[in-house]
Amino acid sequence: MRRCFDLARRGAGTVSPNPLVGSVVVNEGHVIGEGYHKQYGGAHAERGAIHAVVEADRPFLPKSRLYVSLEPCCHHGKTPPCTDLILASGIREVYISMHDPNPMVGGKGMQLLRNHGVAVYDNILAAEGKELIRFFLTSMTKQRPHIILKIVQSRDGYIGKPDKQVWLSNDYERVMVHKLRSEVDAIMVGTNTAVIDNPELTTRFYPGRSPVRVLVDKTGRIPRTHHIFDGSAPTWIFTGQAKDSGFSNNIETVQCTFDDTVLDRILAELYTRRIQSLLVEGGARMITSFLEKQLWDEALVVRTPKILGSGVKAPLIEGSLKWRYEMAGDEVLAIVP
Repeated sequence: MRRCFDLARRGAGTVSPNPLVGSVVVNEGHVIGEGYHKQYGGAHAERGAIHAVVEADRPFLPKSRLYVSLEPCCHHGKTPPCTDLILASGIREVYISMHDPNPMVGGKGMQLLRNHGVAVYDNILAAEGKELIRFFLTSMTKQRPHIILKIVQSRDGYIGKPDKQVWLSNDYERVMVHKLRSEVDAIMVGTNTAVIDNPELTTRFYPGRSPVRVLVDKTGRIPRTHHIFDGSAPTWIFTGQAKDSGFSNNIETVQCTFDDTVLDRILAELYTRRIQSLLVEGGARMITSFLEKQLWDEALVVRTPKILGSGVKAPLIEGSLKWRYEMAGDEVLAIVP
């Protein structure tokens, strides 16, 4: 099953809004087929694994076991039901990590297989399977994107200066964050961060597609000469002003009412647009708004050795939380959950 998880992670950044899924076909202890969901709209993991079995090994399928990290689908979507292929292959044992939270499946895939005489074993390494599909799971159960907050702070607890750009992170952490960007659907910053830091919000330090850039700019303060208007990545600007059609085709303004529920409105709009995961990179006011409304699922806090002495205080994540600590060169990464 852990091999299924490893395979599934190869689809990070390319399968959304579908979940990450990996699958392995095993005969008498030997792997004879592997597959994973590679691309949204493409073949599912089970189909890839079964089709990967070479012709000489196909007679062994009825005596083989199929391992898959997520319950096989039983409905027609962009591809035919995986349950049909499993039954047609003759496989009689299926091992599953997680039930599919999609109500169109939700136990129906396992029941269909059982009804046709297939032995189905579920909840194999379920906690790890749940972590693998956490973006998909949050979207299905909370009807909003899975939200990751990222805070980079100095040793004395500041994230920057109020009126100028300050670099705190090292090269290792920068690559790591760009890898994370390549795996999420969208990345968000507030107006002050966009104006002062002029970020590109792309994956230029890591191979992979750049996420949708989500900007919150109530009054249109961000200069049009800034990077976010360069059209290099899809960009959605939530604003209180009238929609502006004077941008490139890759940039869209979304008119929004700015009141106490503005974050809920933005998240609802992102959910409607099938954004499953959102990385919030700042600034302090934006992240504090998410924290106050308890609209977050994960946090990455990078504690650097640099001393600023004064500036913008880092948002404080409070509560009884289970932190995991890692080193990134001379920096400490604090990760929750």
